[in-house]
Amino acid sequence: MVDPDDIRFDSNGLVPCAVQDWRTGELLTLAYMSRESLERTNESGETWFYSRSRDELWHKGATSGNTQTVRGMRYDCDADALVALVETARPACHTGERSCFYRGDMEPAPHEAVPTLERTVAERRAASDTESSYTARLLTDLTLAGEKVREEAEEVTRAVSEESDERVREEAADVLYHLDVLLAARGISMADAFEVLNARRR
Repeated sequence: MVDPDDIRFDSNGLVPCAVQDWRTGELLTLAYMSRESLERTNESGETWFYSRSRDELWHKGATSGNTQTVRGMRYDCDADALVALVETARPACHTGERSCFYRGDMEPAPHEAVPTLERTVAERRAASDTESSYTARLLTDLTLAGEKVREEAEEVTRAVSEESDERVREEAADVLYHLDVLLAARGISMADAFEVLNARRR
């Protein structure tokens, strides 16, 4: 957590705090913290903010149930802005949207590809329509899913040696898709594998 004494609060005693999904890196919301809300965040392990419109402390999710468990806090080089890395399974926005940033240019950025894919796979699993959904079929047949990962891995290695960069990108995307589905069938996410990679750097 972050020591409030290290932070430069503005003339109103506030500091902006960007909230990111700890697993995916997606930006969820932007809010403000006071010294007290930062202290309460540190103590509780859940996000507390300061509502400028209501002029009061605000425990995120206290009424909606959409609480945010803090997995890490960071601050910038000037110590006048915070980032909270949070875990949450519920929408961050009061509108019901996953992120408050759902308007404007919504063409997916590269870093959003995996979390978007994982949410789509979860939807297919919930639908369980193996007749019309290839993804749902793979989720119910681990043998087939495993075979597809091996097949696509062979195709991308062959493409690297023999085909264009575009084909390599396409085959790599096929590997990632089938690997994600195979992991999801076991209840594992790509983020779980990323955690292992991070641990290996330590």
